[in-house]
Amino acid sequence: MKNICFYFQIHQPHRLKRYRFFNIGGDHYYYDDFANEDFMQQVAEVSYVPANRLMLDMIREYNGKFKVAFSISGVALDQMEIYAPEVIDGFKELADTGCVEFLAETQGHSLASLVDPEEFKKQVKEHSDKIESLFGQRPKTFRNTELIYSDEIAHLIYEMGFSGVLTEGAKRTLGWKSPNYLYQAAEQPKLKLLLRNAKFSDDIATRFSNYDWNEYPLTADKFINWIAATPKEEQVINLFMNYEALGNFQKKSSGIFDFMRVLPRFAAEQNIGFATPSEIFKTMKPIDSISSMHPISWVGEEKDVSAWLGNTLQQDAFNKLYEISERVSLSQSRRILQDWTYLQSSDHFYYMGTKNALPFSPYSSPYDAFNTYMNVLSDFKERVESEFPSSIENEELNALLTTIHNQATEIEKLEEKLKQLEPKTPKVAAKTTVKPKPATKKAEPVVKSVTSKLKAEAKLKTDVKPKAQVKTPAVAKPKAEVKPAAAKIANPKAEVKSKPAVKAKPATSKPKAETKPKTKEKR
Repeated sequence: MKNICFYFQIHQPHRLKRYRFFNIGGDHYYYDDFANEDFMQQVAEVSYVPANRLMLDMIREYNGKFKVAFSISGVALDQMEIYAPEVIDGFKELADTGCVEFLAETQGHSLASLVDPEEFKKQVKEHSDKIESLFGQRPKTFRNTELIYSDEIAHLIYEMGFSGVLTEGAKRTLGWKSPNYLYQAAEQPKLKLLLRNAKFSDDIATRFSNYDWNEYPLTADKFINWIAATPKEEQVINLFMNYEALGNFQKKSSGIFDFMRVLPRFAAEQNIGFATPSEIFKTMKPIDSISSMHPISWVGEEKDVSAWLGNTLQQDAFNKLYEISERVSLSQSRRILQDWTYLQSSDHFYYMGTKNALPFSPYSSPYDAFNTYMNVLSDFKERVESEFPSSIENEELNALLTTIHNQATEIEKLEEKLKQLEPKTPKVAAKTTVKPKPATKKAEPVVKSVTSKLKAEAKLKTDVKPKAQVKTPAVAKPKAEVKPAAAKIANPKAEVKSKPAVKAKPATSKPKAETKPKTKEKR
């Protein structure tokens, strides 16, 4: 039985203001909120909301036999929560059906996998946490930004615990092979690969309403017949496209919603089903290995990363951004960390492309996009430098980074132990939560040598919590003893009268005698 694996991606970057300078008057807010809100609400109205309703109707109409997967960047989710919460509600309804899978990707829809493995892993974890908090699913399948994939990236994906990944069925990687099979990574055989069928995907996403196309008009029965005509042994057809293809790129008047609605009916007649990526990974076995020494993507004729890093403008902006990666990772400022994530969005570099026309770019030219981005980046770098000056020696910076990394690793290990011990011995779990704090004390000398701000933050972390744990049981009793002493000093004549109070010393020793048995009982 053949299976169709439908996958939609959603991403919307934060558009930047076109100011020449941002530090005048202390303005460090870089985003054009008006343009972002306007765009998100327009797309939600014509595409996301009606498409979500269509997916839900199809799942119910065909009794759960229609299934679909989504990859929504963290940046897009942030904007939906602010400007179009009804879209989030629609996805929650879809998640409750059990017929929808949400995939993991980078939080900022970034190119970090090409240059910064630690930042890449951090963003993937952050995105998975957000998906789980919103939709109640922990992603098991990974889809990188723009389907970028290579052998090196495969190692990182597998290390993060994913069972499979979605990428492009690029000819320079596949050669004579068909994308309509399940494959495995050559360098990491336990990682399974689903490859996009570019022809069938683009028939819907880009050619559906093209009057000049020799196959126009595309009907549901014609499309399903094409899939049924593929060799019997080719059992999975991967259709990956932007969600905006439904209603925005292909307008409602083109008939795209009606086309989608009847696809499952014609598919059932040809014994063709629908499955999520995780179901494919569980039910099918890889037939061969795929190796990609150089990164591939789903954009352009070359299917490489030249759409984002193909000219000197893009490369210069990209390199200058990641020059400050290590220093940003030390920051505790929420604003700096958020700006860092948003500035990594691949779209910023895509708008600087000079190879092809960019119909969806908000800029008048690639040079306008470059100048706007570099003005923002210049101000951002100054903010980072103010916290962690470039005068800090590399050895000292590396020592601090190593310390922080070790602390994070220890905390993760302790959290895993806590999860295992909590059901059996909750008392032991409560004690182990104190253990990470000595690690922060050891890091204080290094932190002090870097900046006084980190010193203050380290004190807060190491001092506040222990006080709350150790002194709270005994706070009330010392205060009761101190008050009479204060009264003696304030009223000297009362000293003679208060002498009998001194005889009350045995009364103070009684509570001590009473507390000893209690401590023995606890032991």
